[in-house]
Amino acid sequence: MPVASTTPLRSVRALPGPGPLVEHVPGGGGTYWARLLPLLAALACVTRLPSFRGPLWSPDEGYLAVQARILAHGGELYETVVDRKPPLVPWLYEGSFALFGDSSLLPLKVLAVTAQLLTAALLASLARRRWGDGAGRTAGVVHLLISIGLNPQDAQAATFEIFMLPCTAAAMWCADRRRWGAAGVAVACALLAKQTGGAVLLPVAWLLWREGAPRPSVARLAAGLCAPLLAAAALTTPSGLVFWTVTGSGAYASFTGSELHVLGRGLVNTLLLAGVCAGIVPAVVRVLRVARTGAPELWLWLASSAAAVLLGFHFFGHYYLQLMPPLALLGTAALQILPRERTVRAIVATGCSCAVFLAWGFLAPRPDLAHAKRLAEVIGSHAAGPEDKVLVWGIHPETYWLADRAPASRYLTAGLLTNYSGGRNGPQVGEKYAVEGTWPVFREELRRHPPKLVVDDSRGKPYGPDRVPSLRRILTEGYRPVLRVEGAVVYARAGRGR
Repeated sequence: MPVASTTPLRSVRALPGPGPLVEHVPGGGGTYWARLLPLLAALACVTRLPSFRGPLWSPDEGYLAVQARILAHGGELYETVVDRKPPLVPWLYEGSFALFGDSSLLPLKVLAVTAQLLTAALLASLARRRWGDGAGRTAGVVHLLISIGLNPQDAQAATFEIFMLPCTAAAMWCADRRRWGAAGVAVACALLAKQTGGAVLLPVAWLLWREGAPRPSVARLAAGLCAPLLAAAALTTPSGLVFWTVTGSGAYASFTGSELHVLGRGLVNTLLLAGVCAGIVPAVVRVLRVARTGAPELWLWLASSAAAVLLGFHFFGHYYLQLMPPLALLGTAALQILPRERTVRAIVATGCSCAVFLAWGFLAPRPDLAHAKRLAEVIGSHAAGPEDKVLVWGIHPETYWLADRAPASRYLTAGLLTNYSGGRNGPQVGEKYAVEGTWPVFREELRRHPPKLVVDDSRGKPYGPDRVPSLRRILTEGYRPVLRVEGAVVYARAGRGR
């Protein structure tokens, strides 16, 4: 009779759930954290070193920087500057600019390191409470190692998902300790960082239901959730907040027109995530094969996060960051059943994968940034002062920030006016697919305050002026081309000098 040559499990049993646990603190919790936090801080700094390479990593950072400048000069979110995102991260950028100036994103990059460190520490605390000291160390380290396992433009940018992660982890941490009011506040903060952050409410609600959903606890969770949302609505325009974050994104969330394009992007990003998680996925699969796994709230957290990634059918790499905290905890849970040497091997394998992505972050070419810098130099030389408004017709709003020139419109990218911001490369790009009501406002903005320069940075993309009649008419009637910059065309107002 053949004997299976498999590594024995520590115990074939269900993983511990979130019952009435008491934090495991041998030798004192202070000593444990005094040793672990410096390790996690060092690892957070190392993994995010590439984020300090250059002024910014992604157009989202550029969008936030331009928004923050406008808000600092008296602008109003969802009125004089708009985006499809909630207000928390734009306010964070605005606050950073108020304290440290608006010429550098360095303080935001440091805050992003802090956000990942806080996420890792919360996951470590969750794992330690359930499975002991070693599990806490594993969870924190694994999260930081896998946190950069995407294209550097997605993983290293200081944008919405990075600041959403500690809020989602805090929501689970509070719910695990039955602090329902605080859990509600954390869910609200995640939702105010990015809409999909609200997915963490599902595992939080499940934990509440598991407790029996007593009315006082339900009331505390609801109050904690609603208070920040109502405050955000009061600090902005409520109708504008609802429109730009919920009801005005129907075309953006459509799957029609770019199926192969977005499915290919989703496959690539899924493979990247699988690559960085190669050290922990086998452990999870092995445990699933031979043992009952408990902790259903962790699976629910992963499932709700996966649904959030699927929402809108875009599959951008930075969407996948939301999966990493529950993946780190599930990997840690599985490793608690397997022999300890498997934990060491898993962390070493994950560290090797992390090193590959770290090298990618240092070596990746930055052609879009170089192009934006070149355009910014040209704009600066043709628009003499910061008071000269310009219009950059493209999807790289960082050009405004790099040039230190104010945008001529509240719509900082051509995407809001053509639907290209969803990564569309098919037929659903053009003037008629714009966010509802944007073109009358856009035309009035340009009529009242004609920009000194218009830069057509479409460079053959499907949102070029040849496919946008209103823009083509504006250029034909009021502007003349003066030069080309790497495929971009710079227009000056007709009848005027430089």
